[in-house]
Amino acid sequence: MTTEAPARYQDLATQLRRSITDGTYPPGSRLPSEHELVQAYGVSRSTVRRTLGILREDGLIASHQGSRCTVLAMPRLQNFGELRSFSRWARSIGEVPSGRVDVLERRAATEKQAEALGLRPDEPVVYVVRVRLLSGVPVMIERTAYPEPVGRLLSFVDLERESICDRLEEHGIVFAHAEHTIDAVNADADDARLLEIAPGTALLRERRRATDEQGRPLEWSQDRYVGDGVAFTIRNSLAASPLVRDRPTTGR
Repeated sequence: MTTEAPARYQDLATQLRRSITDGTYPPGSRLPSEHELVQAYGVSRSTVRRTLGILREDGLIASHQGSRCTVLAMPRLQNFGELRSFSRWARSIGEVPSGRVDVLERRAATEKQAEALGLRPDEPVVYVVRVRLLSGVPVMIERTAYPEPVGRLLSFVDLERESICDRLEEHGIVFAHAEHTIDAVNADADDARLLEIAPGTALLRERRRATDEQGRPLEWSQDRYVGDGVAFTIRNSLAASPLVRDRPTTGR
């Protein structure tokens, strides 16, 4: 089976990241204008704008109306803004993302899933368990429940090679807001099987509830990362929304 070529904006984002990494565009320098990028890479202006949007999300550039984008810094470790797209983050650090599907089924929502997704108890969800790999090595398990109207769109996604987030955006489903809770757990037997590690290995657990711009729930996910496979960074400032510290909760 052949691997589908990445979307043009993703390819362009990868090329510009490399140019930032190798010093072609060092911190403090300006990227070429949108018009210059269109001419240099033979792409549309919409492709360039989507590419620049990704680089802004990655924290690599800043832009101001009427001026060219300024390079901020080298690529970071995974940050909270990137948690919604494992594939996008993996490509930004030069890795090859892929996935292995363990479960894909329509089933009744659990009590927690129903609460998080605003559903009635036992309403159907589409439930996915997917192992995510970096260059062929398992580093994370996604256990995600989607409301049925969103989950039906997964039939258009190659779950082994594609980003669910990116493909759903093509169908008008935009993950605009998310709440993340991160803590530590030990790998249970199922974690150990999927990640090919010993039971009891320390893992980072990230629980995420994502919504669209209108606040409609899109997913409830519980992801588990191999501790030495991924690190997270937080950048905060007085100009940004403050972090909120909550009392730890139990339960999975």
